[in-house]
Amino acid sequence: MIVDLEHFIRAEKPGWDRLTAILDRLHRDPHLQMSLEELQEFERLYQRASADLARLNTFAAEPEMRAHLEGLVARAYAEIHGSMAAETRFRFWRWLNETLPAVFRRHLRAFVFSLCLLLAGAGFGAFALQVDPESKPLLMPFPHLLKDPSARVAEEEAREQTNLEGHATFSGQLMVHNTRVTLTSLALGMTWGVGTVLFVLYNGILMGAVVFDYLRAGEGTFLAGWLLPHGTVEIPAMLIGAQAGFVLAHAMLDRSGRLGLAARMRRAAPDVVTLAGGAALLLVWAGLIESFLSQLHEPVLPYWTKIAFGCVQLSALIRFLLLRRKGAASG
Repeated sequence: MIVDLEHFIRAEKPGWDRLTAILDRLHRDPHLQMSLEELQEFERLYQRASADLARLNTFAAEPEMRAHLEGLVARAYAEIHGSMAAETRFRFWRWLNETLPAVFRRHLRAFVFSLCLLLAGAGFGAFALQVDPESKPLLMPFPHLLKDPSARVAEEEAREQTNLEGHATFSGQLMVHNTRVTLTSLALGMTWGVGTVLFVLYNGILMGAVVFDYLRAGEGTFLAGWLLPHGTVEIPAMLIGAQAGFVLAHAMLDRSGRLGLAARMRRAAPDVVTLAGGAALLLVWAGLIESFLSQLHEPVLPYWTKIAFGCVQLSALIRFLLLRRKGAASG
């Protein structure tokens, strides 16, 4: 029984405000992963608010305060029990528009780290080719990349480009190859991240050597028109695969909490699967673009058209991953 209502409200209100703040935070980010301490606090505040409501119901005064507390307890109950039921159903559109961008942003530092590794590798690859041009076969172990860039450009622009026969097969091969590279980068996270670091650096070296080779030959426009349409999706997809690998590595190495290795891996698994799924979708799109658009060159298709397409596509991807919010995704 409440003897002093004013004192009771003054003493309990900080806990209600704290519970409201947690619920607002969950509303803004429905896929927020709280720590064990935060979950325990959430449960304790919910139970205390429920007890306060029961005590307040015995008091005839303060109907507005009682209504406010009823709403707060109902929100907390729905968050605890409603979210558990919702998690059992997979909704692709919601996953794509809400879960994937939210998970990407939650592990943004891992993505930025992957990007820095790629750029560091690219810088080294360009520097190595400049210092030692004879190292080209070692830096670019693919026959079609060993040709003189200008000779290849002349060959590409002179060949029949409107025949799409075989493009579907080529597209399938690209998807399989790129998916294998991305999954390898992810799986190497199990080596405490060391393998992922080396793998991203290796691909950066290859990319940097190719870019430098074409720029040195004065074929930058061809290079941009060739790489940007599919590379603005393919490279982010591979970096997202590396990002997932570093999430795995963090789960293995993080011993700051009281969770064991198995529990840490189970906690990281949904985010790793989400990032892998997002990377796979991007790679499918990149494979189609590389097969049916990137292989078309002037005079069939102006390079500026392909470059503009790649820039617009990259802007859309950045906006989707970094700015997509729950409210914008509804419907």
